[in-house]
Amino acid sequence: MLTRNSSDVIVIGAGVVGAACAFYAARVGLAVTVVDRGSVAGGTTGAGEGNLLVSDKGPGPELELALLSAGLWRELADLLPEGIEYELKGGLVVASGEAGMRALRDFAAGQAKAGVTAQEVSADRVRELEPCLARGLPGGFLYPQDAQVMPALAAAHLLRAAGERVRVRLGEAVVGLLTGSAGEVRGVRTTAGEIHAPHVVNAAGTWGGRIARIAGVELPVLPRRGFVLVTEPLPRVVRHKVYAADYVADVASGSAALQTSPVVEGTPAGPVLIGASRERVGFDRTLSTEVVRRLAAGATALFPVLATVRAMRAYAGFRPYLPDHLPAIGPDPRVPGLLHACGHEGAGIGLAPATGLIIAACLAGGEQPFDIRPFRPERFDPPVP
Repeated sequence: MLTRNSSDVIVIGAGVVGAACAFYAARVGLAVTVVDRGSVAGGTTGAGEGNLLVSDKGPGPELELALLSAGLWRELADLLPEGIEYELKGGLVVASGEAGMRALRDFAAGQAKAGVTAQEVSADRVRELEPCLARGLPGGFLYPQDAQVMPALAAAHLLRAAGERVRVRLGEAVVGLLTGSAGEVRGVRTTAGEIHAPHVVNAAGTWGGRIARIAGVELPVLPRRGFVLVTEPLPRVVRHKVYAADYVADVASGSAALQTSPVVEGTPAGPVLIGASRERVGFDRTLSTEVVRRLAAGATALFPVLATVRAMRAYAGFRPYLPDHLPAIGPDPRVPGLLHACGHEGAGIGLAPATGLIIAACLAGGEQPFDIRPFRPERFDPPVP
């Protein structure tokens, strides 16, 4: 039963992952309270580009999660209002030389065995797909399963679509975990008072490590900063999500140093979004002129037409990074009743529906879509001697 101060489950975080957890938990009949210290989509979700990608993931558990999510996003696009701007536009990964094309072929061959559709595109064909693309590129691969969504609206509509089973409490920071005599979860203490529930889901994104510590456990979530450039509104000069092959290596890297690789995509509203950068600098939001310079140079190298286009703004966001590049999803055996749904790094928007479905299955005792052990939250604990 959902009341002001009690429910079946509390979800900490009103970003797209937390919203998906609440949505799917409500669908299995649970009463959910979502609590966030800020606003809906006020953290990483609001700073995201809305990428729903399979193209940047090699075979393994994250790709399984991405493929499941791709199908769920298509279902949600039919269920939620058109305002989420879901667009199944496909991703185009381009190589700068023949060595890059060989690497893309090998990568795509492995993905194909895992269920990804990847179509090799010749040098001539690549400019048919993207007429404004730079000349002289040897080709690339087209990924028709890649899509895009407007993440902040998606989070808001997921929470609204969950109906009366979900209550959202904003502007309340979680400051403590309520537990019983055996250490089991009984709820949370916020800056506005106590909320009672036998289950708590940590969907706090980049702050997931802090919430874990409040619960008395360690989860090494760290912020990985990225910037996005936003151009003035344009005609549709970029038809797909287009990125250089180097982007895949940057996603997989664990380096704390600055890394940039061009990622360019248009939006239904007109502006072109330009990324991507990665660096671990804590929660420093200071605008980096070096990052902006690199992003602009990378984008104009791919699309020379952008050289005369004005950038209207640049903004920063923080990806919730875990050292093995896999999110933490599922029950935490160290604290009965505590579950985690965080650490998705830059893929949280794309992976949110599958994450929510898994969390709902954990809460309701349902069957999981696949083996979720690679995402177990306690995997970072030192081995017991």
